[in-house]
Amino acid sequence: MVEAIRRAQIAARKALECTYEGLLTVTEHRKEKGAETKLTGYKDIVVMENQPCKLSYESIQSVQQGESALAVTQTAKLIISPEVVIKAGSKITITQSGVTTDYTSSGVPAVYPTHQEIMLELFERWA
Repeated sequence: MVEAIRRAQIAARKALECTYEGLLTVTEHRKEKGAETKLTGYKDIVVMENQPCKLSYESIQSVQQGESALAVTQTAKLIISPEVVIKAGSKITITQSGVTTDYTSSGVPAVYPTHQEIMLELFERWA
């Protein structure tokens, strides 16, 4: 029984990974000391490139109390292999369908045997 479940998870993961249309790059903003100046500053370091992924969008409708107009917001969700580790605060650059956009993660990833889902926010600046 356990072996059958594991085989099904492997098949499901392969099928899901066939839908990955995007590629991502992860950049970390690290504090580093200059070799010559000995001054500490921040440097952007690319820690992952060309990682297959899928960017999914969800529209959420919400109504605030006292308002008559319906507000629609869009959220972005990154779907990626479960082994990939992206540190909180990293800049995540995703290219999908010819569009490149910078994001940052907005929460703890939901990790499943077949994939993980990370909710994203548009990247504005380094914290």
